[in-house]
This record gives sequence, structure tokens and C-alpha cells, in this order.
Amino acid sequence: MIIPRDVGALQRLLATRQRALPTPTAATGSVARRDLPGEEIAPGLWLQQAHVPMAIPAAPLSLGFARRPDDSVAPADLLFFDTETTGLAGGTGTRAFMIGAADFHDDARHGPGLRVRQLLIATLGAESAMLDAFAAWLSPSTVLSSFNGRSYDAPLLKTRYRLARRAEPLSALAHIDLLHPARRRWKGLWENCRLGTIERNVLGIERDDDLPGSQAPGAWLDYLRGGSSELLHRVAAHNHQDVVTLALLLQQLVSDTHQDSDPAPRPLQPR
Repeated sequence: MIIPRDVGALQRLLATRQRALPTPTAATGSVARRDLPGEEIAPGLWLQQAHVPMAIPAAPLSLGFARRPDDSVAPADLLFFDTETTGLAGGTGTRAFMIGAADFHDDARHGPGLRVRQLLIATLGAESAMLDAFAAWLSPSTVLSSFNGRSYDAPLLKTRYRLARRAEPLSALAHIDLLHPARRRWKGLWENCRLGTIERNVLGIERDDDLPGSQAPGAWLDYLRGGSSELLHRVAAHNHQDVVTLALLLQQLVSDTHQDSDPAPRPLQPR
């Protein structure tokens, strides 16, 4: 699929109203599925939330695995995030249509675990609301964690904030990218060091009916043209597992360093 690099081209390609009407599927003549995961919290913006039971680390986590042995991070400050986008090339024409984030949270009803929140835009005009919602999840003490997010997800979001005439909140935050530590530890053991490969071989996670990330742009664009939302539900499930895996992977890297946590961690500075 060729993804346009400018907003005008994207809009011309979609040629869609803000809310496209359901259309019959070619195979069965039935009305295509149009429901989206979560609830609509603003026009065209959907929020899905989930709780994953998990022990919350009791002590600060050493960053020795990231070649920062003098630094550590409080678990409560971590925000694991991942985006689903309209293309992989980047540039001003690429936008995130989904942002997933997970943080350690002691839920009053469900107990300790990971709180997973996902934002999905169902119209082009809902992007600003999504960016505002994501910014509200951040604080000056937030430490971002991603897999190749320093090179791709964060720069893309920074660009989208600027284009939306919003203050860009990411540059002021510390960011732990797990890609390079993972490569240093496991490069050469398997065919690649993709997140899915690492989670399968290191964490023992096997995904069922997983939608490859390369199909996510087509799933979203098809929905905007009036197609089924079926694949978007699978995109959301893929994104959910990605952020959960990030939390597990960081703890695995910490454990594998065999380093003691610093009881009084030095405040982590943006890098």
C-alpha cells in the first residue's frame, strides 16, 4: 500500500465524511461491523481501558541494563507506550491513529497490576483531542519507555503536536528505549530482535490471531472509507499486548543484570 506523505493527499485518498455510513460487505451483502473498542470520550475519539493483574515492583528499578548503572526509576513513574500509525516512513504526512500506554497501578477494584489505556481516532478531526488526552496522562516525573520509540514513535508524536499547534510534552521527559539493550543482550540468538520474537523466546508469550503491524494502516484507512471495524479490534489487541510486553521486558532486563536496586535513586534526567 502506498501511504501519502501529506495531509491533503491523505484526505483526497480517503474522500470520506467525518462519519462514513456502514456499507454491505461484498461477500455476504451484510452490513459491515462498525463498532469500535472502548467508549467515545470526545467526537471521534475512543478510549479503551483494561487491567492486567501483575505484581508491582516494590523498589526502584536499576537502569544498569541501559548502561546507566548509577540511575534507577520508580515503577510509579514509568509509562510504557506504543503507537499505531498510517505508515512507517515518518514525515509530516504520517499520523498516529492509536496510542497505547500502560503504567503500574493499584486499582481499588482489581488490585495491583498494569493499567492499559488506548486512544483511537475514528475521524481525522479527532487527532487534536487524542493528543490532548495523551498529554493529560503525562507529568513532569513521567519516564517514557518504548521499543524503538526514541527513533520513531516519539518524533512522530512531537511532529503531530506541533502541527496541531499544541505544546509538545515529550521532549522534557526521560525516555528508556528498550530496543538497544535488547539487541545487546540477545542479538544473534534468533532470526531478529523484533519485539514479538523477544517476547516469544524470552517471556514465553505466544500471540493468538495477532494482526501484523504492517496491516494496521490498511485496517484504519478501510474503516474510514466505510469498511468493517473487525481488523481495528485486532489492531487494538496487538497494541495492548505490545505495551504489556514492554512492562515485562523492562523487568526482565533489570533482573538479568543481577544488580541491586539503589534504595535512593538519583532523579532520572531526560536524555
